[in-house]
Amino acid sequence: MIVLGIDPGSTRIGYGVVRHEDSQLICLGWGTIENKNRDHLLDLRDTERELIKIIRKYKPDRAGVEKLFFAKNQKTAMAVSETRGVILLTLAKQSLPIQEFTPMEVKQMVSSYGKAEKSQVRRMVQFLLGVREPIRPDDAVDALAIAICCSHNIIP
Repeated sequence: MIVLGIDPGSTRIGYGVVRHEDSQLICLGWGTIENKNRDHLLDLRDTERELIKIIRKYKPDRAGVEKLFFAKNQKTAMAVSETRGVILLTLAKQSLPIQEFTPMEVKQMVSSYGKAEKSQVRRMVQFLLGVREPIRPDDAVDALAIAICCSHNIIP
């Protein structure tokens, strides 16, 4: 089973793709979708376009998306919510089953501690996937962690 993990953001969206095969996890790829337009609506359009390219490249069977958690900055929270909406709609239009996870659920699954530091999550993601080179940026690490979490929480 191939799982796409997505870490939504207002200007950078992390993605990670893993294959779960015979209780083994294999990293297929990771990266980010960068939104650098001055027009937020153009960013939303570009997000859909880039996400479709990723889906066509890796052909995932399902997707995991991080749930929006409380943000101090209301403007940022709104932008991330709008981006998340585009992501969810794009995944649904591609007929991918979607599971959503809070940051704490992802940290708990990957590191066995729901309040793990970013460095702990990074080390565990690299360990679980057998990746030697550094995974950058943090958004991609988070997306791979979401994909790992989704691959272990299969709901029919």
